[in-house]
Amino acid sequence: MRTGSSSRTTLDKATEENFPVAPFFLPRAWRDDLMAVYGYARLVDDIGDGDLAPGGADARHLGVDPAEADDRLLLLDAFETDLRRVFEGTPHHPLLKALQPTVRRRSLTPEPFLGLIAANRQDQQVRRYGTYEELVAYCELSANPVGRLVLAITGTASPERVRRSDAVCTALQIVEHLQDVKEDLGRDRIYLPAEDMARFHVTEADLAAPRGSASVRALVAFEAERAGSLLNEGTPLVGSVHGRLKLLLAGFVAGGRAALDAVAAAGHDVLPGPPKPTKARLMREVGAVLRRARREG
Repeated sequence: MRTGSSSRTTLDKATEENFPVAPFFLPRAWRDDLMAVYGYARLVDDIGDGDLAPGGADARHLGVDPAEADDRLLLLDAFETDLRRVFEGTPHHPLLKALQPTVRRRSLTPEPFLGLIAANRQDQQVRRYGTYEELVAYCELSANPVGRLVLAITGTASPERVRRSDAVCTALQIVEHLQDVKEDLGRDRIYLPAEDMARFHVTEADLAAPRGSASVRALVAFEAERAGSLLNEGTPLVGSVHGRLKLLLAGFVAGGRAALDAVAAAGHDVLPGPPKPTKARLMREVGAVLRRARREG
């Protein structure tokens, strides 16, 4: 199904992620469904970040005057209305039309999709987090629904797997926040908990510097260790499944580990730009995750 130029731009962003979204080795039906979910998740993030393709096509699809496309809460409300049509009728936006067959085929529920919208609404209203617990609660909306959708699409959801998946997804979100400290600050958002910034004597002005001070780097190292612990907690998820799904989930975990390695290799100085792992590093981490899954299995 052709989804139009703005939707194609959205889907093209899959190549920028720390982990493979729908790799070639998966069954075609899984790939199609995963890309449909990715398109949804990416579009709602683009609405929340103000990163929609120019021209106003997305706003028009959602019934919003392009002149009002800068009103992100208005667009998110219109997007939620169109999402509900996925379950109750015929959606208008091409990416939601592409999502509807996946929802029906996999018997998906609205809750994880609504969680992603709620996270982006929160981004418009909450720009600082006081505690780590508050940040984790945000990740429950912004990241964990994606992992739950992967398990639902592949028919492998169970309470234990969901718990492990949530740990992995929260870790991946925290890692992304660490990579994007400068970019987020440019949007007047800080995802480093205020209590941790105070503990390491880091101010907002320190985050705006060209390079990270020793205090900033210590803070980033501390948050990276937390993310690594969450990845460790979630890694047994890989060993709990079989076949191609095992490789996919290993890719998710490895993406987080490789990104953390890249942050560490930069001396935990993320302010000059997002440290990104190489493909070779990612593949080595995939192998390491699979070996660990075999040992723990």
